[in-house]
Parts: sequence; C-alpha cells; structure tokens
Amino acid sequence: MTAPSGPLSPKDGRLLAGLAAAAVRARLTGERLMFRIPSTGALHDPGASFVTLERAGALRGCVGSLEPARPLHHDVVDNAVRSMRDPRVPPVTAADWPELDIKVSVLTEPADLPAAGSREALLAVLEPGVHGLILTDGARRATFLPAVWANLPTAAQFLDALLRKGGWASWPPGLRALAYTSAEFEDRSPRPPLNGAATAT
Repeated sequence: MTAPSGPLSPKDGRLLAGLAAAAVRARLTGERLMFRIPSTGALHDPGASFVTLERAGALRGCVGSLEPARPLHHDVVDNAVRSMRDPRVPPVTAADWPELDIKVSVLTEPADLPAAGSREALLAVLEPGVHGLILTDGARRATFLPAVWANLPTAAQFLDALLRKGGWASWPPGLRALAYTSAEFEDRSPRPPLNGAATAT
C-alpha cells in the first residue's frame, strides 16, 4: 500500500494540520480562508484524509474520505469544515476553539486482504496499531482509522467493534475487508479565544 499523494514530509504534515485549523477558524469567524501552501508538491496530488476534532479528549467531529478523488489540500479543507457538523455530536462553536485539538490523517490507498475470508482469518492478518480497516458487504461500509487502536488495543476488540459499527451482528457471507495505513498530523490547543465568532453553520 502506497500513499496516493506521495511521501509527505514533516513540513507537509504541519501545513495540512495548520490548513485544517485555519479552515475551522474561518468557518467559525465567517472570514475568508487565508492560508498559504506551496504552489506545487504532494499537497496538490490526489489524496484521501480524515479530520478529527476533539475538545479535552472528547470527540467533536470526525469526517473523511477513503479514496483519493481530489487534491489533498482540498480534501483536508472540506473534511475539516464537514467535521464541524458531524451528526453524531453537537456542532462545533467558538466556545470549543480554545481547547480544540485538530488532527489530520492522510490515508494510503485501501488494499484488499484476500486471505481474510472469515473473522478468524482476518484476525490472523490484522496488524494492531498499524492497519486501518474497511468492511463492506456491498450495501454497507464501515471503517476504523489506525488511531482507534488506542482505545481498542486487541485485534478482536477492534474487529468486533467495527462489525457492530457497520450493523453486522456477526461475520456475514461475502464480507470484504480492506486495509490501509495513515500518517497522522496535529494542530493542538490551547488557542486564543475568538472574538465575535458565530456558531458553525
């Protein structure tokens, strides 16, 4: 599995995390997004990303793309804005901003795990702490990022929780498993409060 956007340098990662933070700030303040990135390079190549927002360790939003379909920097901006209105949690507001941690995960292209034809077979090839996982039966799809291993440290815990997330009571016939890895970048709090900012819309 190789990164669809090519190797990202630490500088690229800092730029992406800063770009995600700037997109959230611009949406909260109603200002135009002003953030400079290089005119060429890996950030312009097609890429897939997730943006996760947390406040004091509590999830405030997580939205992303599993397949590269647009320039990586566009993907990050769009996912940052969409994560502010993750339907699982209340919308992000200016009150969250000073304590908001913003995390960007850049995904490699998902690859089939052909040996994983059953729960037991998948457990044998799943790499804790490394693999992100996609499960799909053609009608439904569910994924966990590699970062989820921090809360579900064993392969059995990780897989069973993902099956539940996808709405499968057990391993259904024809279930397809794909794995990917990710590079993680952060723009962490604390941050100065925003003056006169409005709730995200």
